[in-house]
Amino acid sequence: MKNLRQGESGAAPERSERFFQQDKYWYYSTREGVNIGPFDTLTEAAEGCSDFIDFITESDPEFSNTLVQYSRNVA
Repeated sequence: MKNLRQGESGAAPERSERFFQQDKYWYYSTREGVNIGPFDTLTEAAEGCSDFIDFITESDPEFSNTLVQYSRNVA
């Protein structure tokens, strides 16, 4: 059974792991579908992810739209 997060209602959306390893490097995925990395360790990837979340929450709310556009152009 999937758990709802605070503020969610209805059916829980599909969830995936945020961190993954490819070759010997670590990456994290954004909600917009952009993979960010490489990092040498999982700890560095987690710190990078935390910094990214801080940046997003403190910057222009439209920034996530830029990420969505980027992910469409890369795919």
